[in-house]
Amino acid sequence: MAGGSEMTRYAALLRGINVGRNRRIAMADLRALLTEEGYGNVATLLQSGNVVLDAEQPPTKLVSALEGAIERRFGMAVGVVVRTKEELDRIVAGDPLADQVTDGSRYAVWFLAKPVPAAVAEALAAVDLQDDRYVVTGREIYGWLPHGQLDSPVATAMAKLKGLPTITNRNWNTVRKLLAMMD
Repeated sequence: MAGGSEMTRYAALLRGINVGRNRRIAMADLRALLTEEGYGNVATLLQSGNVVLDAEQPPTKLVSALEGAIERRFGMAVGVVVRTKEELDRIVAGDPLADQVTDGSRYAVWFLAKPVPAAVAEALAAVDLQDDRYVVTGREIYGWLPHGQLDSPVATAMAKLKGLPTITNRNWNTVRKLLAMMD
C-alpha cells in the first residue's frame, strides 16, 4: 500500500471459509497476513471470515488485493465482498424488515459484489416463500427466515444460484457487531 492517501474503514466479508472441514483459515493467521500486507487496525469477528480493517485502496482494488493475498498465503481462492463503514451504516439504518424480524440470528443479509442481477430477482420471485420474507436493494438482499436458514425457501433458492458475482451472507446480529467494530 502506498502512503499518503486517506484511510477508509472497511468490513471485508470472506465467502465460504471455515464452514466445513475444508477451506479452514485461522482468524489469527488472517489478521497476521492482513497486517503484514500493510492494512491498519485489523480485527476479526467469529471464525467465519469477518474482517474490519483500514485501507487506502478503493473497494475494487482492495477486493483484488485481499483475494490475491489470501490465495498466495493459504492456497485457496476465496471471494471477498467489502463495504465501507458508511455503507454498513446505511444497510443497518435502512433495514426494510425491522417491523417483522423478531430474532436477529434468523435474519440474513446477502452481500453481493455487484448490484443484484435480474436473474436473482427472477429466481426469488418464483419461490414459494412460506413464512420467509425478503427485500432486494442495490447490492444487498435482506431475508427474514423465521424457521432458520436450513428450512428457508429463500436461503435454499439463493444457494442454488450459479454464475453470480461474489455473494456471501451474514445474520443480522453479525452485521450489527461488525458495524460496532468499525467505530
